[in-house]
Amino acid sequence: MSKLVAPHGGGELKPLLIPTVERAAELKRAQGLKKVPMTSRETSDVLMFAMGAYTPLDGFMNEADWKGVCTDMKLASGLFWPIPITVSADLDLADSIGDGEEVALLDEESGEILAVMTVTGKYSINREFECQHVYTTTDTNHPGVQKVMEQRAVNLSGPVAVLSEGEFPEKYGDLYMRPAKSRAVFAEKGWSRVAAFQTRNPMHRSHEHLAKIAVEVTDGVFIHQVLGKLKPGDIPAEVRTQAIQAMIDNYFVEGTVIQAGYPIEMRYAGPREALIHALIRQNYGCSHLIVGRDHAGVGDYYGPFDAQHIFDKLWDGALDTVPLKIDITFYCKKCYGMATAKTCPHGKEDQVNISGTMQREMLTKGEAIPPEFSRPEVVKILQDYYASLK
Repeated sequence: MSKLVAPHGGGELKPLLIPTVERAAELKRAQGLKKVPMTSRETSDVLMFAMGAYTPLDGFMNEADWKGVCTDMKLASGLFWPIPITVSADLDLADSIGDGEEVALLDEESGEILAVMTVTGKYSINREFECQHVYTTTDTNHPGVQKVMEQRAVNLSGPVAVLSEGEFPEKYGDLYMRPAKSRAVFAEKGWSRVAAFQTRNPMHRSHEHLAKIAVEVTDGVFIHQVLGKLKPGDIPAEVRTQAIQAMIDNYFVEGTVIQAGYPIEMRYAGPREALIHALIRQNYGCSHLIVGRDHAGVGDYYGPFDAQHIFDKLWDGALDTVPLKIDITFYCKKCYGMATAKTCPHGKEDQVNISGTMQREMLTKGEAIPPEFSRPEVVKILQDYYASLK
């Protein structure tokens, strides 16, 4: 019997990718259905359905679930869920779809049919209502808000059968790890307490320190990076993977860390996104999620520890995966090592703490990155990448 946390909802994993032997026939049938084009965010949600990362959902949310998630972080059933998972269509297309009709869900960027959806409901939404509750702002400069405001007129709801995971399995190979696989790997290692580290950036020494704190108090760390669409200027996943692996190979005890990736697109929802990250990691078999400073935030929309505080507002039984809350981390010149605001008594003038924006600027200009901030093996990979852009 597995010692890992149970999938969200207490049941079994619920991957919505149909068996390989059925896909060719289903794809041929789907080509004759009405086509609903999906944005990159909606496409990434289909991929999350496919692998079972959104267990126990069986498709896109109906109006009652959407409203409950926005206001109370609960589905109509009462099950905890912190962020709406929806797909939208233009009004004319939505009006043409009958109750119970099957439609083909199309990745509008690649043109590939990814899934078949049985439409059981249609509803329009109050975009400002969703944004205010989920993102705590209606400012369209916020990338998550912008996506919601650009949604098409009508949300479609209903169960989904996924036909393809797009380019991800072939492009990323073993890095593209589904929840069933991670659970098998953890079980094989004898791990029961696993801490997930969410990242969309190459890891510098502060991140490394967070992961090492987690290694001390759990069986191992699951470095789990975003493979979905990012903001302009972010480091591509292939480069990130190399940089993270260089750090793991040179600075971690062998067998204490696993690197993997998943196809989610960031919403930058700060506290609410920290909760969905924890829920997803519960499905992956992780008992803990490392939550540091400004987890999943963007700009100044959230306080530095809002993503930690929101876990304290959950009710008993909402989530099995719990946060591993760690303070701001940096290198201290007087301590001669990595520290946090809880362990270092010295002032900011003694801290080596470079922002992501500052690091990108330094790399773009070819400036040296201090070894107190980032490992030389990691810096070399990033420098080579930035040099290739010139």
